[in-house]
Amino acid sequence: MEATTHTPLFSSLAALCQQTFSLPVAGVDPAAVTAPWCLTLLTAEVDAVQLEKLAEFLRECRWNIAAVDILAARPGCSVVRLQLEGDIAFNEARLALLELGQELGLELVLQAGHTQRAPKLACFDMDSTLIQAEVIDELAKIAGVGDQVAEITLSAMRGELDFQQSFRKRMSLLKGFTEASLAEIAPRIPLMPGAQRLLQALRALGCKTAILSGGFTYFAHYLRDNHLAVDFVHANQLEFDGGALTGGVIDPIVDGARKAQLLQEIASDLGLSLDQVIAVGDGANDLPMLALGALGIAFHAKPKVRAEAPQAIDGFGLDAALYLFGLNDRQINALLGESAG
Repeated sequence: MEATTHTPLFSSLAALCQQTFSLPVAGVDPAAVTAPWCLTLLTAEVDAVQLEKLAEFLRECRWNIAAVDILAARPGCSVVRLQLEGDIAFNEARLALLELGQELGLELVLQAGHTQRAPKLACFDMDSTLIQAEVIDELAKIAGVGDQVAEITLSAMRGELDFQQSFRKRMSLLKGFTEASLAEIAPRIPLMPGAQRLLQALRALGCKTAILSGGFTYFAHYLRDNHLAVDFVHANQLEFDGGALTGGVIDPIVDGARKAQLLQEIASDLGLSLDQVIAVGDGANDLPMLALGALGIAFHAKPKVRAEAPQAIDGFGLDAALYLFGLNDRQINALLGESAG
């Protein structure tokens, strides 16, 4: 195992980290987390200038580095975890790190040290999170009302419109869309890169998973039945009459408040505390649930959501979330039964 972990890229990155942070890099498996905070650096390729500027920032903040781990070192993906000690005000710190990351071309994800572990429940938005589409927009394009519906969707996701009102308005434009057409569309919607690996790894870790979506149960059930290891589905039900959409909605609508309520209800039913739960989403209507658990990951999110969510991942697939559980590539490959490559 050690030979597959200590590749030339790993050795090079380890030397660079040790030179910059004046600390040895842990061995095959990541070190146990003993510090109150963890900062995870993700980038396609890291260089000495980026690391030195990060180190300078940490020194200025008086945040001490207690340990360094390399979680990934392969072409197109370098991930370094720093355990931090210091007086860190989380909200202020994450915003400063978000700005620094944008300046340096890095993703810098801050989290409490005790959250560097596998969750017991993971809740996901569906559209533009587990799949690479906003389903309602795709239906609207086929129905010939694409521009109208897309504008309403964007306004809602930016937080400019009330989700429930916007949802009812969009659904009214889809009146007459046939159930047969839905069956043709479902297999063509592309999965988000990394979605299958992340869901499979979570199941291997014994974590329950849920789709909590402002989209439709029709498509969420299709994903669960055909592609993704999902335990629970909560989304909006489509109303049909004579094999076509009525343009109406079936209450309750799954909006941001409903997502947060469902997350808490599922956790309670499973006997879990909220610090054993994570949530992942991309839109403004995901923010209530992102604020509840141990981690709230904004994935490829709109600027407003990225600025408000506790954590954010932008430049990688969904499976990059596994690094925030403290896992390295060797451990992830073992979970999934994959070779180290």
